[in-house]
Amino acid sequence: MHRGDIFFGGGWDFLRGVAAAHGSHQQYIPAVSSPVFIHCAFLPPTTADAMANYIHVPDEAPAVPKIDVTVDESDYRPGALKLIKELRPSWKPSEVKMKFFTDGITNKLLGCYVGAVMRDVVLVRIYGNKTELLIDRENEVKSFRVLHAHRCAPRLYCTFNNGLCYEFLQGTALEPEDIRSQPVFRLIARQLAKYHAIHAHNGWVPQSDLWLKMGKYFALIPKYFKDPEQNARFNMEVPSPQCLREELVWLQQRLSLLGSPVVLCHNDLLCKNIIYNEAAGNVKFIDYEYAGYNYQAFDIGNHFNEFAGLNEVDYSHYPGRAFQLQWLRSYLEAYKEHKGQGSEVTDREVEVLYVQVNQFALASHFFWGLWALIQAKFSTIDFDFLGYAVLRFNQYFKMKPEATALNLPE
Repeated sequence: MHRGDIFFGGGWDFLRGVAAAHGSHQQYIPAVSSPVFIHCAFLPPTTADAMANYIHVPDEAPAVPKIDVTVDESDYRPGALKLIKELRPSWKPSEVKMKFFTDGITNKLLGCYVGAVMRDVVLVRIYGNKTELLIDRENEVKSFRVLHAHRCAPRLYCTFNNGLCYEFLQGTALEPEDIRSQPVFRLIARQLAKYHAIHAHNGWVPQSDLWLKMGKYFALIPKYFKDPEQNARFNMEVPSPQCLREELVWLQQRLSLLGSPVVLCHNDLLCKNIIYNEAAGNVKFIDYEYAGYNYQAFDIGNHFNEFAGLNEVDYSHYPGRAFQLQWLRSYLEAYKEHKGQGSEVTDREVEVLYVQVNQFALASHFFWGLWALIQAKFSTIDFDFLGYAVLRFNQYFKMKPEATALNLPE
């Protein structure tokens, strides 16, 4: 089971809604000791800020139809057949086969096809319970379209009332042992570099909304759980809101000074979101609910954290320095090529990225820890989200001294 296509998106509309409901952003903001943090993360954006987070879809990108269908996740066939009738009118409804993919722990994913072989497959993704609280679905669709225009994503066929349909990519979803193997890790590094070099901001200098998103998540974490056993575990094993608040302030103040470029990121590059086509010799990334402008080092640090896996998490598999330096050099060579800066990479450039990545890996742990607490409250999927939150926060505090001891080279 993996985090799959998890819920996330841009946050300004969410904040505007809160402001409209309460008449003030101050009632949304948790009591935070640092005025710098409030100013940077929570005050309403200027027009320039909003535009800096905006993903611009190329004019030539194909339009995506919206189909007025709602698919019932417990009785999915009738709704899915209505979608197939629009998308594949030549398919006979009685011959359409459906396969459930069980890896996701937020949304339900269904493959529809005809014939004995899964060749032309329409993937139907049904959004998970309460994901509308946190996802900017419009942003997800824009990311999908931009990435497809740059040959980095499958085709998006349509959206419907509670999900979307897209093209199936041939290949194998990877396991933790795969992503550290040759030649796969170099393919991943180079493909991520291609993502990060995409220009999709229409002239604005892009800005990350990582701190806004983390602040939004912090405000949504549950205060308690109805189940007594779960609530006792929550109180015993999860850091207190005061502790989490202080760490969030510290993270922003620390990481904002590292100078990591803001680029178009995937933001959820776990193993199962990487499809390896051995015959074609390439990898493609799937699931773009979290895609958006963010710090380059966050995307890479988040991927390195995923070396630990998701079902049986083992952080001893976090990549060591020697492996990271190889990975980061491959990444920087490709990134500079895509940016038209040649492919010469200095040891200093690799070292700078190494420091940035390992410190932003802390933010990744914190981010998914907050996310898992919210999932523990709302998700209907059978997964120990509370236990996962505990794992991520524990690893955050374990990694913190070593990561913060790293210094950027002179």
